[in-house]
Amino acid sequence: MSDASTLLLAVSILGIAGGLALLARGISGYRRAGRVADTATSRIATLAVGEVRVTGVVEPAELTLLSPLQSLTCVYYRARIRAQDSRQRRTVLDDERAVGFRVRDETGSIRVFPRGGAWDVPPAFRAADGFTGDTPAGLALRAGPAIQPATPDREDVAARLLAVRPASSGSVLDPVVAGGGTLGLVDRLGAGVGAGRRDYEEARIELGATVTVVGTALPFDQLPDPGGADISEGESIGGPLGAAADPEIAADLEAAMAAGTLETDPDEAWGNAAIPGFGIGKPVRAPELDPAATPPAVADAPTAERFERTFEIAPTELVLAVAPDRPLLISIGAPVAAVARGQDRFILGLFGATLAIASVIVLALAVGGGPLP
Repeated sequence: MSDASTLLLAVSILGIAGGLALLARGISGYRRAGRVADTATSRIATLAVGEVRVTGVVEPAELTLLSPLQSLTCVYYRARIRAQDSRQRRTVLDDERAVGFRVRDETGSIRVFPRGGAWDVPPAFRAADGFTGDTPAGLALRAGPAIQPATPDREDVAARLLAVRPASSGSVLDPVVAGGGTLGLVDRLGAGVGAGRRDYEEARIELGATVTVVGTALPFDQLPDPGGADISEGESIGGPLGAAADPEIAADLEAAMAAGTLETDPDEAWGNAAIPGFGIGKPVRAPELDPAATPPAVADAPTAERFERTFEIAPTELVLAVAPDRPLLISIGAPVAAVARGQDRFILGLFGATLAIASVIVLALAVGGGPLP
């Protein structure tokens, strides 16, 4: 087989793989577009239990996120950094996170629990280093922890502003202060991050953005895992639910639930951890502590009211979440924009199908000894 035939064989195999990938993405976009288009928009104030579509602006719940590449407050992000050197191309950052949030329309707001949901969010930032190594405009790597309180405490903000930070040489890969410790991309992702030319991509949903959510409206007390439903896949569950990741503890919890001996009252089951503000050292009421322990200061009335309003959800309050037979889809933009993106992906998927078919024909001729060079 000649060099030209070998090259054509390799190109045809790549064409099949690329075409099938485009086709799969197109089919997924078609299904998502159909789901959005086939569900009518409901007003939040008049929602009923079942599958619904709501459109409104994003508001924070208890927590927000800080995006890695542009340091913008959001409730969802997907960020990637890829580096290219003379030897290989590698991914040095691939991070996706989400936290619970609220969607508000002209009639009211509803809480969205995103765990297990599908996200339709195109990149908002896409750039690359210059050929001389200069970083792109708009790149502002996160200086601080990813998860932030939605209503930060004034004393904490003042402490961060007054904190002494290490001097920076101006590189975007310099260490940054995060949560009282020094962290940097080199430390987190391994040595050699700064080598080679990098390209950056970040998709996110910022506060105030318009979103369309198609999911199941159900009472809060019917969520199978209220704590876990508020964080994205792969995130560790902190607080009282953190131990549930242990297989033995999970088995004990399942047995207790089956026997009906599991405590259902959060105050009794979680103790002090059920007190709003306890985890940040400002409980809204005095906790029960060992006599030798130093009690934390109880939050003042305005702070206590804010914590109660932020963290308390009534058992019968309707929320949006994943149901066993109904996935949750969160799309940025109004319904018409979400449908248009899905249709565009479907058209690209048809092109991928054509490419795959043509590549199969070329491959068959190459393997069968047809009229190829």
